[in-house]
Amino acid sequence: MNGVLERTLGILELLARHSEGLELATIADQLEIPRSGAHRLLSDLMRCDYVRQTRDKGEYMLTTKLVSMGLTYLSKTGIVDIAQPLLDRLAEISGELVRLSVIDGNRLTWVARAQGARQGLRYDPDMGEDARLSCSASGLAWLSTMSDDAALALVAQQGLGMPADYGPGAPDSMQAMLEAVHAARERGFSVTRETFTAGLNAMAAPVQLAGQAPLGVVTIAGPTVRFAEARMLSLGPDLLSMAAQLAAASGASAFFSKRASKPEGHGLKPIYAA
Repeated sequence: MNGVLERTLGILELLARHSEGLELATIADQLEIPRSGAHRLLSDLMRCDYVRQTRDKGEYMLTTKLVSMGLTYLSKTGIVDIAQPLLDRLAEISGELVRLSVIDGNRLTWVARAQGARQGLRYDPDMGEDARLSCSASGLAWLSTMSDDAALALVAQQGLGMPADYGPGAPDSMQAMLEAVHAARERGFSVTRETFTAGLNAMAAPVQLAGQAPLGVVTIAGPTVRFAEARMLSLGPDLLSMAAQLAAASGASAFFSKRASKPEGHGLKPIYAA
């Protein structure tokens, strides 16, 4: 990594993936930067309260300052305020976990959720993570709004999520991924069976106003033992209806309203081609 800013952001992103903390040597080695340089950057981050050390010469961990900034940002955009009642309703109908992810550049990030399961098996992932586009229901739903070339370019940039790292049903080739994208495009929503996580099935639909770029994706996910394909297909109309309602309400959010247009200069053209 070259440059102070790139190295600093690399440290923050690395620590975000390791809540238990990491030692200086591990941070420096994983980011391929000198240990002396890593120590200086960590000292600056500690001084600014973004990082703390568990003990003298111990592991470095993130503080909650970045979390607070993210939550403050989301609250100011109005995304959660708009989406939560609709997500709650879909969770009640489905009895499963419902999530909303938003599109920002080439990233699809989960930002809100509602849990419909009151007992028994529950699937409840952490918010704030980016979806692996090639093997998550939300990723495949987003890819279905693009041309095949654009979808391939975006997945090539992020990388395939292979079965060994995700679920046993994850597409293991670009062709298999495209077949899942085509099915989602034809159906209007994606349906996945243990592609992102073993023992988990999911379905997702893009949140998109007619003729405009997609704003996000709404997803329903649940354990394979009860959330089988027949159940998912029966929930298709409810999922599509909720996605349409979210799109219709998007104008009330500053974040969404500024993105509800054809994107310009996305970098991976033609990302939103028909």
